[in-house]
Amino acid sequence: MSAPRNKRFSRRRHTTEALLNAVLLGGRVAALSYRLGLHGRLGVTRHSVTLPPAQRLAQPLTIAFASDFHAGPPTHAGIFDDLLAQLAIERPHVLLLGGDYVSGPARYAQALCQRLAACQPPLGKFAVFGNHDLSTDDMALTHMFSQAGVQVLVNRAVTLPAPFDRVAICGMDDPWTGAPDAAATFATGAATRVLLMHAPDGLLVLDGQRYDVGFAGHTHGGQIALPDGTPVVMPQGPLSRPFYYGRFPVRDNGDLIVSRGVGCSGIPLRINADPELVICTVQ
Repeated sequence: MSAPRNKRFSRRRHTTEALLNAVLLGGRVAALSYRLGLHGRLGVTRHSVTLPPAQRLAQPLTIAFASDFHAGPPTHAGIFDDLLAQLAIERPHVLLLGGDYVSGPARYAQALCQRLAACQPPLGKFAVFGNHDLSTDDMALTHMFSQAGVQVLVNRAVTLPAPFDRVAICGMDDPWTGAPDAAATFATGAATRVLLMHAPDGLLVLDGQRYDVGFAGHTHGGQIALPDGTPVVMPQGPLSRPFYYGRFPVRDNGDLIVSRGVGCSGIPLRINADPELVICTVQ
């Protein structure tokens, strides 16, 4: 097995994580937060993408996208149950996962992977890693995801089976802690390309590559925001700040859909930035 790829591993980081775990009482603070509704209420945000006539699909493709789970002391696993219950209602063709599965050691992902294993969309489950995942043992995460039936995409594309065999899921590595390679990510002959990446800043890596719709997370919509949705503290990253939440046109490319994600990072609290499941219909 290859060595973990993390670039931010340090004794100081692990000490900080241990202190956070202690402050949050090993997840008991998050459990109280969830019961009080302070994790926010999981909602569904819907988008529709209409392809040019030459690319029109034989039937509409339903994509589910969820990101930023942060399994560990800041996030109570009840929010994952809420997500899986909503996925069972929506019944998407394919599930895309946008990274940051843990806050802390990779073992925290077990709570998430146990639930993901029960979700069986007919066209599969695909994931990319975020900065938190590449700050821990990403190989252990890859193994857990594989056992849950999730394919981790690191700068590669997977073409969906018929009747959607003209569509490829293009998964690019995290722009800051990974090693993104846009040329390898888009080395596919598929007519329709769905870009999956962790942070909006992945757009900075593109060098003329084109996609039809893109999905990113990372920003949490600020996690704590003003009543109009403006983050109290803007997310890090030159594109994560202007693209902190919503659907954005990208010059010479398809739209980018940025999700608020599911879990909590740092503290078990969301204000005016509810967790969400994104459902996108491509036709």
